[in-house]
Amino acid sequence: MNRRAFLHNSAIFGAGIGLGSIIPFGSTLGNTGTRITILHTNDTHARIEPFPDNAPNYAGMGGVARRATLIRKLRAENPDSLLLDAGDVFQGTPYFNKFNGALDFEVMSKMGYDAVTIGNHEFDNGVRGFEDVMSKARFPFVSTNYDFGTTQMGLRVQKFLIRQVAGVKIGIFGLGVSFENLVLPHLHRGVTCLDPVEIAAETTAHLREYHRCDMIICLSHIGYRYNDNRVSDRIVAGQVDGIDLIIGGHTHTFMPEPELFEKTDGSRTWVSQVGFAGIVLGRLDFHFDRQRRVASVQHHNYHVTESYT
Repeated sequence: MNRRAFLHNSAIFGAGIGLGSIIPFGSTLGNTGTRITILHTNDTHARIEPFPDNAPNYAGMGGVARRATLIRKLRAENPDSLLLDAGDVFQGTPYFNKFNGALDFEVMSKMGYDAVTIGNHEFDNGVRGFEDVMSKARFPFVSTNYDFGTTQMGLRVQKFLIRQVAGVKIGIFGLGVSFENLVLPHLHRGVTCLDPVEIAAETTAHLREYHRCDMIICLSHIGYRYNDNRVSDRIVAGQVDGIDLIIGGHTHTFMPEPELFEKTDGSRTWVSQVGFAGIVLGRLDFHFDRQRRVASVQHHNYHVTESYT
């Protein structure tokens, strides 16, 4: 798909669902209500520069300088924001071959990412390869279903994070994809993968009940959906209660709008993913009422083009 076709199709799919689209439920947003903006990326894959103008797909799109400009603009509009990434920062361009991910971590630090989960390509240079460059990241990593054992990697990656934004307590945890048939055993030596559904349920309950979090975000690198029985974001959203938002990755799915899962217990989970290579920056605005309950959600996807140079 070339750039023109991509933008055209996205405009068709996204018609009527931009920032003017509000999904209200439950309580009415009062005068003292709070708006928290979640900005997100996934599978950026060392795409430091935009795709070249003669690229067969996504010509002229992406680039970290443009993404940084857009992020600064959106944060100026609402300082009560979080910038999150769902993994696979590594691999994809000669920049990774040259800098082994260090450059990606440096530019993401300058953009002010608040949390990043671990994707399968973060093991492409082995556990030691990640450890060699992780000091370049001035942001926290979070991964809950990877057991890092006694590795140095485990000293840097947290099981979950808690952030206070505008008086709202937000719990953030991460899910990684199974290593089987994906990451060679010697590359993830010392790190094992645990069941993502079970871990997600336990962690969500812990964050809700023990830490009294008002909102739960899962940074997932397990994939949006599959045609077989592999665990996906849709399965986690359907089976685990209490997650407000799943920011997904791994399958490079361009979702024109988040998918909403409504549970029998009255809880709701949104699932969102924005393709790959930093072509799109996702945005969700969560509006909270005076009891710090989600009252409405707005969403919009920004195409990262030369307009943000």
